Amino acid sequence: MRRYYRPHPVGLLPPVVVALVALSVALGLAACSTGGPGFSSRFDSRTGVSASRRVIADGQPIPKGGGTYKLGAPYRVSGRWYVPQEDPHYDRVGIASWYGADFHGRLTANGEIFDMGALTAAHPTLPIPSYAYVTNLETGRTILVRINDRGPYANDRIIDLSRQAARLLGSESRGLARVRVRYAGRAPLNGDDRQERLFLASQHWYSGADGARVADRRPGTLRPIAMGSMGVVN
Repeated sequence: MRRYYRPHPVGLLPPVVVALVALSVALGLAACSTGGPGFSSRFDSRTGVSASRRVIADGQPIPKGGGTYKLGAPYRVSGRWYVPQEDPHYDRVGIASWYGADFHGRLTANGEIFDMGALTAAHPTLPIPSYAYVTNLETGRTILVRINDRGPYANDRIIDLSRQAARLLGSESRGLARVRVRYAGRAPLNGDDRQERLFLASQHWYSGADGARVADRRPGTLRPIAMGSMGVVN
C-alpha cells in the first residue's frame, strides 16, 4: 500500500508562491534521488502530498510521544477541502485502510514517529494526538487508537490504521474494511499507550495471542476510557 501525508495547502497560496513551492519540491526530489539517508523521493502529483523523512532506522525501537498538539488550518488535497476541528460528537461510518513498513520510522504530521506496531491511526480532520474508537463492522471488534497523523486522501476513506490496528480488527489481509469511527477526546503528548492497551485487554475477543502488550492490572493503573460516557455502546 502507498500512503502519503504532510499536505501542502496550495489552495491558500498565491499562484507565484505555488510555482516557487513546486520548483523547490522538484529540486528537493532531485536531491533525494541520490539516496541520501533518511529522505524519501515519494511524491504524489495527484494529491500534492509527500512522505516525510525516515528518522528511525529499521530494527530500532520507536520512541513514544515527542510531538505537539495540532489542529491546523483548512487545507486542500486533490481539489477537496478538509477542515480540522475538534468535534466531540464525531461518529462516522466509512472505509478504513492501513499503512505499515513503508512509513515505519517516519515523522507523522504532528512530529511523532510512526510505529506500525502501535495502536495508532491517521485522520484528515480530528485533533492530533487524540483518541478514537474504531469498530470493524464485519468482525464486530472495537479498539481504541491514538490518532497522530493526517490522511487518508484516497477514495473517500475516513481513517488510515497502523498495521497492528488493522491486524487486531481483522482487516490486515483484506486491506480495507468498513468501520465506525468515534472520537474519544485528546490523548497525552507523552505517547503513553496504557489506555489503548487496557481497553484492548478488556475486549472479550482478545486473547493476547498476537503478541500485543497489555496493561498490567496492578492497583493504580489507568482504567479504560468509558465508552458509555460518550453515548457509545460496545
